[in-house]
Amino acid sequence: MVPLRTTPSRHPHADDLSVVAIGGGTGLSTLLKGLKRFVLTPALTAAGQTAIRELVGVVTVSDDGGSSGRLRKELNMLPPGDVRNCIVALSEDEALLSRLFQHRFQKGSGLEGHSFGNLFLAALTSITGDFAEAVRLSSEILLTRGHIYPATTSNVELEAAFEDGSRVRGETRITASKGKIRELFLVPPDVEPLPQTLEAIAQADLITIGPGSLFTSLIPNLLVHGIADAIVNSNAVKVYVCNLMTQANESLGLTAADHIRALNRHAHAQLFDYALINRKPVSAEMKAKYALEGASQIVIDLEAIEAIGICPVLGDYLDEDKVARHATNQVATDLMSLMSQVPDHHTTHR
Repeated sequence: MVPLRTTPSRHPHADDLSVVAIGGGTGLSTLLKGLKRFVLTPALTAAGQTAIRELVGVVTVSDDGGSSGRLRKELNMLPPGDVRNCIVALSEDEALLSRLFQHRFQKGSGLEGHSFGNLFLAALTSITGDFAEAVRLSSEILLTRGHIYPATTSNVELEAAFEDGSRVRGETRITASKGKIRELFLVPPDVEPLPQTLEAIAQADLITIGPGSLFTSLIPNLLVHGIADAIVNSNAVKVYVCNLMTQANESLGLTAADHIRALNRHAHAQLFDYALINRKPVSAEMKAKYALEGASQIVIDLEAIEAIGICPVLGDYLDEDKVARHATNQVATDLMSLMSQVPDHHTTHR
């Protein structure tokens, strides 16, 4: 990790941390999996390590494709897929129950393509009449080491305005569009977050946004009424976890600084203190694979990032499997290390 700059108005922090991770898609669940290892346990307490006292994931709910999209249309419920992935990521039992939640039916009229966890959340939503309560109960059943809150419990759609003046509604259609997105909107625009989300953000020591699809996983959270303001007004250290690769039809040609500018623009504010950025190059094979989709490794324009007023933190955050993924343990370790080094960190809310 690179040396850190000093930031004024925060004081040394030996206390355990309250962490809010904001995002969606596989990016957020990958990050939560790493952070889970630092959630307060007797072993961590005995070791005297800085631990996470409270871990909250805030998840976007604008997905309209696949199993989630079908349940959304047929049952008029919020899309459960990203939420399900986050519950599993924070689950104490990563073996059987997690596998059960992630199990996807390969056949069966009406069942094919659905994951068990999505159906489970649909059933609990039907019983309780409340998606957020269904998420809470599912988290209890899987003994999660944290809380998952949907960004809003309102039924929202995404709408994108493109550089050429055209507009497209619906996450799947936006992702499939070839144009360059200028601005993103929620329909309806004035949806409210859960009070617990705003409270968690206000009490947080660390807030992360990313990794995840810029326009369909990250920005939608900032468009929910009150969330961006709550982040800006929070005394937390705010970190952008930068994506590894550009994404076809969403962020082609966008540099790391461009990603940050887009988030700031939609929040109408400067959001971050730090940006956690991968410096490890992808292999030639992975580069070729992504090139077929027109995607490539994100350009790290450090001077532009610093010009925005953000301190870059560089590390080897790339894991290669079938796709490029964040090395979740390394990201989580560096986030905790960052928090132990940040001078003058706040404890005013305690």
